[in-house]
Amino acid sequence: MATTSMKLITSAMLNELVTQAGASQRLRCNYNVHEEPSDPIQRLFIAACLKSYFRPHRHPGKKEMAIVLRGLFDVITFDNMGRVSQRVPVGPAAAVNGLEIPADVWHTWVPLDDQSVFFEVKPGPYDPSTVVEFAGWSPAEGTAGVPAFYEKLLAVNVGETIS
Repeated sequence: MATTSMKLITSAMLNELVTQAGASQRLRCNYNVHEEPSDPIQRLFIAACLKSYFRPHRHPGKKEMAIVLRGLFDVITFDNMGRVSQRVPVGPAAAVNGLEIPADVWHTWVPLDDQSVFFEVKPGPYDPSTVVEFAGWSPAEGTAGVPAFYEKLLAVNVGETIS
């Protein structure tokens, strides 16, 4: 049965999401607006704290649209070898508030504010085995190489290779 009530996104909900992100091991947390992984459109809020590592990845065959609601992120895109194609600051105080990342483009999010939140929309359904492909030139989450790689993400410029 379809829901007849609107889903309300409140400041209190975003505050709680930021609090949960700060308490999580990954320093981020998401709130899914879509009801099922099988939904044809995936819609979610992602809160991230400083030093939350989004491993460079791409979404095979799927675009990703995002709007930053709080804080600031650098969104970095890469070529297949890990060379930076673009680096864009995105957030309410930046010149760019949102973006659409083309399908099959390597990218990462680097939080630059401790209470950053973005809203993401991408095609579904969600299938954990096919939704994301991680860059082989980047360390897996939770491995010893992440801190040094993260520091490189903070400093790398367009045209430079991070791997």
